[in-house]
Amino acid sequence: MNDAVPTQSLLLIRGLPGSGKSTLAKKLCQKDAAIHLETDMFMTDSKGRYQFNPKKLPAIHARCEQETRTHLDAGNSVIVSNTFSQIWEMQPYLDMAREADIPVQIIECQGQFKSIHDVPARSIENMRNRWENLPQR
Repeated sequence: MNDAVPTQSLLLIRGLPGSGKSTLAKKLCQKDAAIHLETDMFMTDSKGRYQFNPKKLPAIHARCEQETRTHLDAGNSVIVSNTFSQIWEMQPYLDMAREADIPVQIIECQGQFKSIHDVPARSIENMRNRWENLPQR
């Protein structure tokens, strides 16, 4: 019998829209009882319908970061699935994990499924063009 206490962790899942980030995060949360967060969760109207508004992105990203910090401070493991096309977009999460001495892992999804939010092909191409690869260890 294994009575080991589960280790708290932070998992960042990155990828273009339609790459499978949300699906993977949901499956991992079912398995590990982690908290799943992503900016899309905070872009809904009063009836729960997704409403993308680029003007709200900075505030929405700040909210996702704050929710992550709140859950990590409470001792929960957290999975954040966002596009994270550039490394600096992950930095606040990496910093909070380092400050709390919580292990962090990054997974990059590369699937090519239909975006559940109907992100225009042009927008996805723009994200692809500014994509930064993770540094090699």
